Amino acid sequence: MLDDARAFALAAHGSQRYGDLPYSHHLDEVVALLSPYGREAQVIGYLHDVLEDTEVTDLDIRKRFGQLVADCVSLLTDLSGANRAERKRKTYARLTTVTGPTELALVVKAADRLANVRSCVRDDRRGLMIVYRSEHACFKRSAYRTGLCDPFWLELDALLAVTPAAAPDHS
Repeated sequence: MLDDARAFALAAHGSQRYGDLPYSHHLDEVVALLSPYGREAQVIGYLHDVLEDTEVTDLDIRKRFGQLVADCVSLLTDLSGANRAERKRKTYARLTTVTGPTELALVVKAADRLANVRSCVRDDRRGLMIVYRSEHACFKRSAYRTGLCDPFWLELDALLAVTPAAAPDHS
């Protein structure tokens, strides 16, 4: 099912790019992070952006990959809004209610954010880092669950830490 999910996602994303790279690069990075969390998490990782960024429907995912995968992908899809702040506020509010088997979506959400932040660091995308830093506290309040994927959160916290400016030396 993992190869099927990858092929399905790549076909759906078509010629979309992740910065200067093919979109497959981002999907493969997310899925690599998810390898310790099992095949189902990896399948969701490949599909995490298809509802938001392609013509794929929830029904398409449900028929091909099952109820849990479709439910998780749906949870990972931003709700509509006038701008990023509104979309994220709505999406994060929904994530706070996630319990049970669909908490797997929260693992994928954290892996996706970690892959994005690592990419920002690697490619020196300071503007997007500022956005991720500004969202981090709210994002973590909505998606973090103790013991679910703590290594992702430890790295996110470290990468997104706002280091205070050095105090001026007045000596």
